[in-house]
Order: sequence, then C-alpha cells, then structure tokens
Amino acid sequence: MAITTCVFDAYGTLFDVNAAAREAAAEPGREALAESWERIAHDWRLKQLQYTWIRAITGEHADFWQVTQDGLDWALEAAGLDDPELRDRLLALYRNLSAFPEVPDVLASLKQAGKTCAILSNGSPDMLESAVASAGIVDHLNALLSVEEVGVFKPDARVYDLVAMHLGCQPGQVLFVSSNGWDAASATGYGFTTAWVNRAGEPVDRLPARPHHVLSDLSTIPDLA
Repeated sequence: MAITTCVFDAYGTLFDVNAAAREAAAEPGREALAESWERIAHDWRLKQLQYTWIRAITGEHADFWQVTQDGLDWALEAAGLDDPELRDRLLALYRNLSAFPEVPDVLASLKQAGKTCAILSNGSPDMLESAVASAGIVDHLNALLSVEEVGVFKPDARVYDLVAMHLGCQPGQVLFVSSNGWDAASATGYGFTTAWVNRAGEPVDRLPARPHHVLSDLSTIPDLA
C-alpha cells in the first residue's frame, strides 16, 4: 500500500526532551544544575519511560504529566538537587519544549505532498496542545492522538489502534516515526511501516520486530512517504 498517513511520536521525536534541563542550566544562578543537567535530563527521561512501562504492565495508569513529575523528582533526588523552585522551572519548560530544527520544514513538506500528519503520544492532551502551540506546528497536524483515550501507555496495541480509529487508514498506509527504538519496533509488529530516529547512534533493540528504517534525524522522512 502507498503511504497516505505519517504519524509521529512526540517527546524525543518532534520535541527535544533535553531542552528543559539544558535551558534551565543556562539561566543565571543555576551553577549546580549547569554541572549536572545532562545527567538529570538522562535520568528524567529514563525514569519517565520506565514508569510508563511499569504502569502499563500493572494496570495502574496515571497520565503522562504525573509520570513526568515522578521521573523528575527521582532525577533531582539522585543528583542531590532538592529544590522546589528548580523543579517548578523545569516542569514549566517541559510544557513548552522546543521542536528539533528540521521539524517545521518536514511537516510542511508532508502536508504539501497531501499526506495526513498526526501525533500519537503517551503525552496527555493538554501537554500535546501546549507543545505544538509553543513549537508553532499546529497548522501542520491533522490530529493529536493521546493514550489517555485508551488509558494505557505504549506499546500496548490499543494505542496503535487509535490511528485507524481517528484517521480512517489501514496499517499498511501508515509511516510511523519514533525516536524510541522499542516504540518503532512494536509499531512494525503492529503492521505500520516504521522509521526509528536514532539521534544517539544506539544499537537496534533485540525485540521480535525491528524498524524498517533507521535515521539520524527527521530530514529524510518526506522521501520515505
């Protein structure tokens, strides 16, 4: 089937999840954070993802904003930075993450080619609305699909089901793009054509399925669609 629909994960794929810690570290008076922001950003993201998996397995769902706060609290404690003001600042920045530089042009190119473009994310609807507005990409997207509709995080198949439910396409018509190797692999198993945006140059995950394409950034996505 020809690709008619391009579906993107949000955090780490369209939006730079390290931006909040990096930007806060550059602010005056943040010397302690400047020394440890990379570790905090790494730990924050790792715990955020781990908590989604654990909640999906145990059936104890909470929205992504709660998981994001829980992950940050762990990361700050691990770094010895128990600072409520810093916590609030990091969370405020996370609500308005910057998009990667190539994102607007890629989405514009896809829309010009007549493709349906959407986000499919663990993020809660209010988080996604804030992020796309801040990044200035609202007009490039046909839908913002959140796991909150089904009450379970990726890679549960019910999340991927949302694409056909809302966009009226078959799995074989979808190019699914994610910066998470496990997400791209799971989407391959579901039946999507997939692209893993592997900005860090990591090995391919040893899972039952593998991404169809491995990219260093999003710039060549229009060529795949």
